[in-house]
Amino acid sequence: MKSIITVGRQFGTGGHEIGQKLAEKLGIKCYDKDLIKRVAQESGLCPEILENNDERPTSSFLYNLVMDTYSFGITNTNYVDMPISHKVFLAQFDTIKKIANEGPCVIVGRCADYALADYDNVLNLFIYGDMDKRISRVMNKYSVSEKEARDMIIKKDKQRASYYNYYSTKKWGKAETYNLCVDSTLLGRDGTVNLLYQFVMDYEDMITANR
Repeated sequence: MKSIITVGRQFGTGGHEIGQKLAEKLGIKCYDKDLIKRVAQESGLCPEILENNDERPTSSFLYNLVMDTYSFGITNTNYVDMPISHKVFLAQFDTIKKIANEGPCVIVGRCADYALADYDNVLNLFIYGDMDKRISRVMNKYSVSEKEARDMIIKKDKQRASYYNYYSTKKWGKAETYNLCVDSTLLGRDGTVNLLYQFVMDYEDMITANR
């Protein structure tokens, strides 16, 4: 394996599970929520701050509060005197690059494709799906009503789009932003994993053949 794989995803498509299973099938690591722990260790930002601002849209200058270095445990002076949303983004940005330099892996969300835009061994994937099927999945997973599930999906997708579109030069969810977009509600989780696995392996074969 030579590739770093980034996975963008709509809420309710099983993107997290697909990323994990793809990584397992490829025999590499997957970074999603556990990325926060590593960012905290390397940046000095406390986990609570990172979790509260994880993939959340920036409020720009309206939230331009300078965080107290003692109160919030910030030890890296590179993150002092800027909005907390920017601190979190830059901390994740730096950690994603470090992770990519360690070898092949799957990174879910967090503008990883943008952070690794200068790398030539990155495959950028996006998982989307039928709204009705996403609603059904969210209802079952979180034990909520149909209306609550729909509201959750709309809110979460807006957050992710706002976050990505603010920090990236591309558009979240647009086909031209990624190397491959897949409807996970059509093939199911395992079917989607198998498709992505074959796509990655074909890409790996092409890299080897072109050397």
